[in-house]
Amino acid sequence: MKFNERLKAIRMESGLTQKEVYEQLGLSQNGYASYEQGRTEPNIATLVKLCQIFDVSADYLLGLED
Repeated sequence: MKFNERLKAIRMESGLTQKEVYEQLGLSQNGYASYEQGRTEPNIATLVKLCQIFDVSADYLLGLED
């Protein structure tokens, strides 16, 4: 599973909207949506925040482990 697919899946499993996530990250709607659409990838600081929001490891979010 690609990063963008895993990110969207974990967000939906968590019951969060894109708005809730991008507000927690301090990003614009388009900035976050571009992650889920696979157009861009987050920097390290944002990746850490995503891991904290979803309570998962970076390895899991990046698809290095299941």
